Amino acid sequence: MRMEILGMSIEVSQQGRGDPVVLLHCSGSSGAQWRSLAAKLGKRYHVAAPDLLGYGGSSSWTASRAQFCLAQEAAIVRSLIGRLGRPAHLVGHSYGGAVALHIARTRPDLLKSLTLVEPSAFHLLRGGDAIDAAALREIMNVAAEVDVALACGDAVGGFGRFVDYWSGPGSWAGMTAEKRAACAPQLAKVALEFHALFTEPAELEDVRGIALPTLILQGGCTKLPSRCVVSRLRGALPEADFKIVQGAGHMLPVTHRDEVNRHVAAHIDGNAIQTRRSTWKPCNPQEQANATQSA
Repeated sequence: MRMEILGMSIEVSQQGRGDPVVLLHCSGSSGAQWRSLAAKLGKRYHVAAPDLLGYGGSSSWTASRAQFCLAQEAAIVRSLIGRLGRPAHLVGHSYGGAVALHIARTRPDLLKSLTLVEPSAFHLLRGGDAIDAAALREIMNVAAEVDVALACGDAVGGFGRFVDYWSGPGSWAGMTAEKRAACAPQLAKVALEFHALFTEPAELEDVRGIALPTLILQGGCTKLPSRCVVSRLRGALPEADFKIVQGAGHMLPVTHRDEVNRHVAAHIDGNAIQTRRSTWKPCNPQEQANATQSA
């Protein structure tokens, strides 16, 4: 289903009835990433899985790189939740997790629970210890390789290095030629996302105020930047439920789908009938104009 949200055309897969659940995918993917989880939850919830900007059937970002930030992407998701009419259970993986964290921090009244699957909130590594600093340098080097590939017109090679970083050497080569050809044009959005993550002004202290029921999921074999982000979040949100999916890397919702789905469904079900006081008010068109000031 295509929706016009804040001047952008957004493709949103929806199914089921009941309390809303919104699923945000990772970089280089689409709402289809959550097909299995959506089918599982759709039996008792109204599940909405949007394609984030530049992916699937959604519009691409056409303004300048300097104008793009997490607040821009989050404003669209907030408006989607507003249209659903009541607080939602929000689930985000990787870049989608960083967007979800931004929404939980800025508009907690829109949410009933929060699930973060290795959120790529790399901005939280600023001001950390020596290991956090090393992790930040590591992921910034990955972003630099993406920028160089774009500048050289090597989207295929650049996306391949991005995939192999997260999923292991040979992962890109193991994909079909058709899949590689479909992914490569998305490298420009990946670069935009790195820009948004590194320039996000929120600090760790800004996250400590999140009082939502929260689940944090991590792959047992994931990369250092993701481990450090999760560790920082656990320190800031000590009451959050934390699960490790053994043997999994960063792409755990895909490689360890059933286990991840069980954890997410259990968290949502466990917080489906909670009476957290809400100051719900739906988002309005001014959100887009104010997006860059909402961090």
